[in-house]
Amino acid sequence: MEYNDQPNQPQPGPDKKNKGKWLIPLLLGIIIGGILVLLINPDFLRNENTAQISPAGQEENNENADSNGVLEDQPMQVDVSTQLTEIIEQVTPAVVGITNIQQNVSWGAEADGIEAGTGSGVIYKVEDGETYIVTNHHVIEDADSVEVILHDETHMEAEIIGSDLFTDLAVLKMDNENEDTPMEIGTSESLKVGEPAIAIGNPLGAYLSSTVTQGVISGMERTIPMDFNFDGQPDWQAEVIQTDAAINPGNSGGALINLYGQLIGINSMKINEEAVEGIGFAIPIDSAIPVIQELEENGEVVRPFLGVEIYSIEELPQYEWRNTLQLPVEVEGGVYVWSVENLSPADEAGIQQYDVIVALDGVPVHNTIDLRKILYEEKEVGEVVTIDYYRDGELMQTELELEIQ
Repeated sequence: MEYNDQPNQPQPGPDKKNKGKWLIPLLLGIIIGGILVLLINPDFLRNENTAQISPAGQEENNENADSNGVLEDQPMQVDVSTQLTEIIEQVTPAVVGITNIQQNVSWGAEADGIEAGTGSGVIYKVEDGETYIVTNHHVIEDADSVEVILHDETHMEAEIIGSDLFTDLAVLKMDNENEDTPMEIGTSESLKVGEPAIAIGNPLGAYLSSTVTQGVISGMERTIPMDFNFDGQPDWQAEVIQTDAAINPGNSGGALINLYGQLIGINSMKINEEAVEGIGFAIPIDSAIPVIQELEENGEVVRPFLGVEIYSIEELPQYEWRNTLQLPVEVEGGVYVWSVENLSPADEAGIQQYDVIVALDGVPVHNTIDLRKILYEEKEVGEVVTIDYYRDGELMQTELELEIQ
């Protein structure tokens, strides 16, 4: 056996000049193939990306896959019917439009009925073939007749059963010819700030009827001063619900409801200032129900009265307190008597002009609102009350029996 002592020599490789001859055709083939795929199936990249971002486990649980596990194309179905839309659809027919019609009398001509204003109302009861509607006092104030516009644009004449200035509530009645359905009454006592609220009414007139706005309960037990005679001094303080649900002119008398479709308030007021947005008010339904029932029964709210014309002493300059009314320096508030009605409870009790009432049954009276709140909310007709008052700087006391206002 012969051994070759020479080391192994490397085998000669291919010619370097031939290396690029096969690489360039390969790259051109890949590029041309990709272009052909995109031309034939332009959705290729989109489908690939979609598969990458699809929810985990979708392919495993998809019931629309065929026998080979390939997903079939199915149209997307969206159910827009929610609990909220169903409730609104159910309760909206109970919200109606109210038209205040007043007679325009010209000399030598017949009286013509003109539209003096519009608002909203809520059907709250149907009984013995009659439909009862609650609205605001200011919506039907001074009306010679009232027209109700139902959700289907049917116009019907309604009778004013009664109204009340202080609570801004009124009750109407009409024939139940259209088989009206009343709105379910809820409660305002358990409302929480931040709870959703929905306002339904006819802002800006009947052509925007059944407008729905949504917001939240912004505040409870708000007290809003009300000036009935427009003298710049508040005559009453209304306790209301504050909401940011849009309430515009024409919404007055409409419904404020909760997510269960229950009536929780009667929309009443809105601060109409350019710098104020999203502040609306509604009369709490718990406060409205007793007034509504009394208006049904009596046509008015029966309240006790003293028989005096009074003004808050805070409206007077301080020197009048000391010089004209001769009040001691410790007196910080009260109401002064401007006039006394003949044969009224105050007249029979000896109350005179310029007397300053400071307490009623021991409850301090700082202004006219305090006195009215005590009389209208805590006292009854026929009840005997004790009045503390100053006359010529001397504290005096008398008793009187309250009569009907």
